[in-house]
Amino acid sequence: EVQLQASGGGLVQAGGSLRLSCAASGFAFDDYYIGWFRQAPGKEREGVSCIRSSGNNLYYADSMKGRFTMSSDNAKNTVYLQMNSLKPEDTAVYYCAADSAFWRLWVLSRPAYWGQGTLVTVSS
Repeated sequence: EVQLQASGGGLVQAGGSLRLSCAASGFAFDDYYIGWFRQAPGKEREGVSCIRSSGNNLYYADSMKGRFTMSSDNAKNTVYLQMNSLKPEDTAVYYCAADSAFWRLWVLSRPAYWGQGTLVTVSS
């Protein structure tokens, strides 16, 4: 059974930092693309970042570059999203997702597997 368990969300003041974690199981972690997405209230879900650790592939949405850093720990089958200099507009539910095909995950935002979300609230 595929599981993606996101954690690490919470309430933080503007300018602060949070690190999200997504623990994965049930699939070949090294060979899959794993991504972070977010959905703010009243807005469509958007991609944040995507990684495939076996090929050192790492992608970011343009608006996330510089403040967000995604990484993976293959020994723990876990990916992380370090978020710095947070802004109120970063408030959203953050989801991790996985697919063996980059285009399904990142281009179409229709990955095979979704995890449950973790809420990030940034206060001004």
